[in-house]
Amino acid sequence: MAPVEPVTDTHLHLWDLAESPYAWLAGAALELRRTVEIDQVRPGLRDLGVTRVVLVQADDTVEDTAHLQRTARAIEAHAAQTGQGIARADVVGWLPLQDPATVRDALADPSRTDHLVGIRHLVHDEPDPGFLDLPEVTRSLELLATAGLPLDVPDAFERHMEQVVRVARRHPGLTVVLDHLGKPPLGDTPAMERWQAQLEAIAACPNVVAKVSGLATSGNGDFAAAVDLALELFGAERLMVGSDWPIASRPLDLGSGFARVLEHVRSWSEADVRAVAHETAERVYRRLDEAPTAAGASPTRSATAPSRRT
Repeated sequence: MAPVEPVTDTHLHLWDLAESPYAWLAGAALELRRTVEIDQVRPGLRDLGVTRVVLVQADDTVEDTAHLQRTARAIEAHAAQTGQGIARADVVGWLPLQDPATVRDALADPSRTDHLVGIRHLVHDEPDPGFLDLPEVTRSLELLATAGLPLDVPDAFERHMEQVVRVARRHPGLTVVLDHLGKPPLGDTPAMERWQAQLEAIAACPNVVAKVSGLATSGNGDFAAAVDLALELFGAERLMVGSDWPIASRPLDLGSGFARVLEHVRSWSEADVRAVAHETAERVYRRLDEAPTAAGASPTRSATAPSRRT
């Protein structure tokens, strides 16, 4: 597949079993229960036109985030030495959101914020489904908003879809990133109707951005209609693409996941492809020395911008 636009892969996972427990891997496909490294996917990303990656945390530990930060530096060093490949690598990492004092200290520590462009917590694995509504977490989210760091929300359907709306409304200065379009239950008609209604409510929040990612492993994997609906609801300026590698219908295979998504996105208009492939990510995922620091300075479209949906 020939690249059309430079692509930012906004959702790439790399993990090292020597660095963090990754307890969730115990229930994952056997092929995923090992360390996964950038060299395993670098050629495939190059063939798809990827020039920037955002490494996304896969464990709620300081060690996992530190591993991704070291990896991001190594990816950029490789490109500088070879003159090719992925020129920029950033990190959506983890901070202990239930401890706002620690979050405040971490945001002031250059070693903790190196290459950091966002924060994520595995809320779908939390025993408390109301984790993001806890008062102490609310205080941490305000700190993220002030710093200009987005919050990624993973695997939202159905547990966290309404919560995404609450968080976005409660923190209008915080950019909320809905991973994988909330993981739509593709192929389940009644559940998809609920997902659509919930996605419409989320899209009505101007400070929410959604990732067209991780869809090959949602339901039956027939994602075309869901992706087109997301374009109508959010507009291209509030959508980003991501691979979710190594997670795919065939684990560790870009062709069974990301390549299919990119092929569909590239059927849209040139302007929409440009936005979804890299421009939205440029606005949303910025390092602290690049991001706006005033609360309310959202990188998304204004609240009065019309939806594409008619």
